[in-house]
Amino acid sequence: QVQLVESGGGLVQAGGSLRLSCAASGLTFRNYAMGWFRQAPGKEREFVAAISWGGGHTVYTGSVKGRFSISRDNTKNTVYLQMNSLKPEDTAVYFCAKDSSGIVGHTNVADFPSWGQGTQVTVSS
Repeated sequence: QVQLVESGGGLVQAGGSLRLSCAASGLTFRNYAMGWFRQAPGKEREFVAAISWGGGHTVYTGSVKGRFSISRDNTKNTVYLQMNSLKPEDTAVYFCAKDSSGIVGHTNVADFPSWGQGTQVTVSS
């Protein structure tokens, strides 16, 4: 049973930073690419970032490039999302997800078979 547990969300002022963490269990973590998605009220879940199995390749959605950074520590079975220069439009529930393969390239919800419960990020103006 794959378990993904996000943490690190909260309330932050615009321009501030947060680091989200996703702790994984029940899988061979290092074999899989990992991703972050987010979902704002009334909107579809959208891709944010993904990282390859070894951490050497990353991909970001255009709205977060230069502000967010995804990383992973395979010795700790943890993936991170460092979020800087946060904007109110970043407000959403952020979800950690496991890809179906070890490489990046997937950006669709359907390509990620396992999900965490989400953590709320709220950015005030």
